[in-house]
Amino acid sequence: MDEDLRERVERAAEAAALFNALKHESDAQVGAIMGPLMGENPEFREHGDQVPGVVAPVVEEVNALAEEAKRERLEELAPDRAAELDAERADEDDGDGQVLPELPNADAVAEVRMRLAPNPNGPWHLGSARMPAVIGTYKERYDGWMLCRFDDTDPETKRPDLDAYDEILEAIDYLGFEPDEVVTASDRLEIYYDHARRLVEAGGAYTCSCSGEAFSELKNRAEPCPHRDTDPATTLEEFEAMVDGEYDAGDVVLRVRTDIEHPNPAMRDWVAFRMVDTPHPRDEAAGYRCWPMLDFQSGIDDRLFDVTHIIRGIDLQDSAKRQRFVYDYFDWEYPEVVHWGHVQIDDYDVKLSTSTIKALVESGELDGWDDPRAPTIASLRRRGIRGEAIVEAMIELGTSTSNVDLAMSSVYAKNRELVDDETDRAFLVRDGVRKQLVGGPARAEPPVHPDHPDRGTREIPVGDAVLVEPDDVPPNGSRVWLKGYGPVRHTRDAFEFTGEDIEIVREEGVDVVHWVPADESRPLVLRTMDGDETGRAEPGVADYAPDDLLQFERVGFARVDRHEDDESVAYFAHP
Repeated sequence: MDEDLRERVERAAEAAALFNALKHESDAQVGAIMGPLMGENPEFREHGDQVPGVVAPVVEEVNALAEEAKRERLEELAPDRAAELDAERADEDDGDGQVLPELPNADAVAEVRMRLAPNPNGPWHLGSARMPAVIGTYKERYDGWMLCRFDDTDPETKRPDLDAYDEILEAIDYLGFEPDEVVTASDRLEIYYDHARRLVEAGGAYTCSCSGEAFSELKNRAEPCPHRDTDPATTLEEFEAMVDGEYDAGDVVLRVRTDIEHPNPAMRDWVAFRMVDTPHPRDEAAGYRCWPMLDFQSGIDDRLFDVTHIIRGIDLQDSAKRQRFVYDYFDWEYPEVVHWGHVQIDDYDVKLSTSTIKALVESGELDGWDDPRAPTIASLRRRGIRGEAIVEAMIELGTSTSNVDLAMSSVYAKNRELVDDETDRAFLVRDGVRKQLVGGPARAEPPVHPDHPDRGTREIPVGDAVLVEPDDVPPNGSRVWLKGYGPVRHTRDAFEFTGEDIEIVREEGVDVVHWVPADESRPLVLRTMDGDETGRAEPGVADYAPDDLLQFERVGFARVDRHEDDESVAYFAHP
């Protein structure tokens, strides 16, 4: 790392540490600022193995300052961060600490009832987590009720994935929520048919055999199709023929009679049911050929389950407008609706799209939905990131109708706050350089956790040689401090133990580096968003069970995935 870059890292780290310390009214933690620091300064990432060593002494200096001095220094160094801190504290003083706005007219209903409505055409990507995060949080706030309804009434275009039903429920559980009821729309076709019949009898629907192109031309001219005035009895007969599967796809549809001169052509006599030749993948629904469109199906279900509040994307504003026509025919009151913008997520090369991810998995470009490179809930879970961290980050986005960006650094920072205190430390060396060790103790005893001496030490047998990372090898004649072991001098291509006190680190600037014993260390594959990295870990890593989280010092947090005969595999979470 050149001097200019080091100075920029130090300056950014000082501002981050000051903000962190003042915000939490306690000492800043290296772990807590690393994620935001790397996220906001992508040019630091290629030096990720060196940055913590630069940050640590800066954090120590910040923590040594008095509160007033910290504040003065933050205003001098980063006045915008000082203003941000003031704004946050003002919100805490004036508000109730809730990021999400109050639901409209929530006090006018006996119980707030909301629904998740996933399409089970694949496991969830990260954007999908926003819905359960927000709705689940509202449910808890209002002591309300939450439905999970699988909207799987499109057997062709968004064909359901049979595994996705359970995978989505597992994702909801991982995020920390539990639906009060779970239903599957493809089990409810007879209910939708019954309401379609009632709609026809009320004069609200008719069967139409116009081609899509012909109807579109009429609609755009605000002219009715010739079937619009078909009497209800004939319409019912033709609809029953649809239900019985007597038509093929494209032959006929059932349309909701709206306003053929509506200013928005999308509102004009929209399709409620159509014929689909492709059988549904669920055995229970494979015999049906007449399928409701989502606007009809979801509108009926929202009423039947007494949903009081709907949260949906801004791109679905027309859905509420279409559904109101059906509600008016039945003299129903429409639920309150909150629309929000799309969420974009940084840090990924893969598009946030179920179909895109599915194609990459099927082609073998991704190992699966839990590949570290995939922007999916399954991936973050396998990397050891807690669902609570995702929820907290999503909640902070609020419910604005504007598109919003989720920085993964925010998820990482929240996860770090959740796991740092309880996560054991360990050493991992990548691209290790072997150095013979001359003199010194036979074993090292670094702490299990530097902030919790009561949790004891890790005993690492040293042997005759150690491995260190290439950038940590000092020039001949210079010293480094092997963490948990002691000082060594690089002499004649070996490390000679010198036995000096830790003061040489503080007073002489001797670097502290991690290491592993050369001969007794364990091979480890670290799976990351940038591909697999190989290295060797201290031997005690083999004693941790799958799903245990470790912090590889100066590398980052990682979830132990499995142990094989000759190596271990871990998934990198974040710095």
